[in-house]
Amino acid sequence: MPKQNKPPKYCKMGKYALVYHHGKKHYLGLHGTPESQTAYARLVAEIQANPIAVSLPNKEKQVTVRELAVGFLDHAKAHCDTTNYDFYRIIVFDFLDKLYGDNTQVDDFKPSCLKLVREAMVQSGRFCRKTINRHTFRIISIFAWGVENDLVPEKIWRTLKVVKSLKKGYPGTFDHPEREAVPFKVVLATLPFMPPTVAAMVQLQYMTGMRPSEVFNMRVGDIDQSRGNGLWYYSPKHKTEQHIGKKPIPLGHAEQRLIEPYLIGKKPNAAVFSPRTAMKERAAEARTKRKTKLTPSQRERDTMNAEKRSRVGEFYDRISYRSAVKYAIEKGNRHGQQIPHWTPYLLRNAAETAIELEHGLDMAQAQLGHTSANMTKRYSSAQLKQREKLARDRQNPFESEGEGTES
Repeated sequence: MPKQNKPPKYCKMGKYALVYHHGKKHYLGLHGTPESQTAYARLVAEIQANPIAVSLPNKEKQVTVRELAVGFLDHAKAHCDTTNYDFYRIIVFDFLDKLYGDNTQVDDFKPSCLKLVREAMVQSGRFCRKTINRHTFRIISIFAWGVENDLVPEKIWRTLKVVKSLKKGYPGTFDHPEREAVPFKVVLATLPFMPPTVAAMVQLQYMTGMRPSEVFNMRVGDIDQSRGNGLWYYSPKHKTEQHIGKKPIPLGHAEQRLIEPYLIGKKPNAAVFSPRTAMKERAAEARTKRKTKLTPSQRERDTMNAEKRSRVGEFYDRISYRSAVKYAIEKGNRHGQQIPHWTPYLLRNAAETAIELEHGLDMAQAQLGHTSANMTKRYSSAQLKQREKLARDRQNPFESEGEGTES
């Protein structure tokens, strides 16, 4: 559910009803009358829908770029995922507000202003060219939100849209090399140094080509086991649903064997793969490897570690999942392995390559949803059938290699 700001209180001044909002008084009529209650309900709805416009001293005053940006951040905090919200915060506070956070009005923000903000991003050296282009589009989306909420004239937003993306080779920019699929042997060599929870996540992602967020955000209630056709269906609930036609991901027996132990005794909203479980697995393995008796100080540390686990979040995120993989790689290399660096994001590329080599490009596109928006709508049903076929036929390649799951 989207977060909602707490509404202002219905107050009384003499015989009149009023509301205080951002230092401004809004008179509603005689206190206690149905008319004032109706006016209060309308004002609360306006504040929740358009907090900036309601807080303006008068309807004639134009909105400044800072007011627009801060108002949008309130909206983004309530309606965007954490990653996108963080991106918007960086854009607003590190660039947009520094250059145009004085009294610049939105009517005065022209394409030349947008290009100046973009050039500041280039000169900072913090972002690659593609990220700069995405950040530029995000600034335009802030003004689009302003148009939607009667804060920005439509012509301002339309003029900003004419600013073209930076082309490859633009002075001062750089491009990251294309992601390459992590080889199967590299993943296989890393698994023995992961706790079973992380190893299961990695194997599931490698087999299905899920995005990392689809794996670590998986909830028990998102998995439908009731269709009676031998398959389970996982319906991710996140920002990328539109890219896969809002179709569930079929899970065959290989995936079910990985997931099933992590469903037992959990509520629908609980995480399937939790870092708390992984910490318990590491502790249990450490106890089995002990060669001496526990000392009182070691028992005390066990108690402290148990308290630490209780403070750990229930879900992995992109940072903790990546860190778990990195830790396993480093541990493997300390034990004499030569495992190159890789991240969970490369598993999706690996899945695409493996499926394409074995089943062809069409199957790989169906499994990973790599089609245009129009083609996705046209072939979404056919893609689900192809995904179901892949799920029924899929085997876990790591089981055939006889890997362990030591931590």
